[in-house]
Amino acid sequence: MPRPPHDVVCHNPDCGMDMFELHHSHEMPDDITVDDYVCPYCQSEDLEEIWPQ
Repeated sequence: MPRPPHDVVCHNPDCGMDMFELHHSHEMPDDITVDDYVCPYCQSEDLEEIWPQ
């Protein structure tokens, strides 16, 4: 079963992206978290998962 999408917020004050979703494939390991990603707009690593938690 695929993992649900994750709603993520970028905390970079200069970023134009306020929120985005991460969608995982069936093959995505369970130990992958938001900490493994960067913002697709500004490349910041200052991300926070806001749903689901």
